[in-house]
Amino acid sequence: MAKQRSQLRILLLQIRDDELTRLEEFDEFVRYSCLEPQQFTTLNVFKSLEFKSTDVDGYDALFIGGSSDASVTQPDVYPFVEPTKRLLIYCLQQNLPVFASCFGFQAAVEALGGKVIVDKENMEIGTYPLWLTESAKDDQLFHDLPNGFWAVCGHKERAVSMPTEAILLAASDRCPYHAFKVLNKPFYGFQFHPEVDVKDLVSRITRYQSRYLDSREDLDSLLQDLKETPIANQLIKKFVDRILLAQ
Repeated sequence: MAKQRSQLRILLLQIRDDELTRLEEFDEFVRYSCLEPQQFTTLNVFKSLEFKSTDVDGYDALFIGGSSDASVTQPDVYPFVEPTKRLLIYCLQQNLPVFASCFGFQAAVEALGGKVIVDKENMEIGTYPLWLTESAKDDQLFHDLPNGFWAVCGHKERAVSMPTEAILLAASDRCPYHAFKVLNKPFYGFQFHPEVDVKDLVSRITRYQSRYLDSREDLDSLLQDLKETPIANQLIKKFVDRILLAQ
């Protein structure tokens, strides 16, 4: 029997060493899922380096956010990268729904057999139009999205190959792999940030200017070109409605 919305329990894996950004991210997932804060449990990997895959047992889904503090390409520097990959594989084996953005997307790609590299030349920071693949027409979350919808992106790493069972759903002009679903599984990955809107992005890139941009002038130019992202932000609620509440 399908659960009611108020009965859902979500484990949110966070890869944020900065408390302010971590709290902002929590609020974003709560807001765009249309769930209540008490329905989420957070696991901060910077404080729980060696968490267990079974920590997700008893939850209805795993959500994973982004990170400006870590990279999946450096598992020797960040000891939580490998446990994150094992957690994702465990969710796949248990048929537990997964919604993974940015860092979560990259960890999922690597965990399932794809490859992520650092590519600063094609870095995306800002809002970008995303183009749907043919497979998106038949997908539960993407079938009613317009082609060329705008989304918040912020990454210096990108996938260069995808897992064998990944169904590609969206790409940008700079990044060929932006969203995927695992075949016959309730498992989604998003290189972009469905949880972040323009207001959130302005706050974050202003805070992290020195990590991504060379000057204040670059920041001002970027801020002038931002587009609103309501279509992308609907994806979290669609995941709750069409995946979690339909089971």
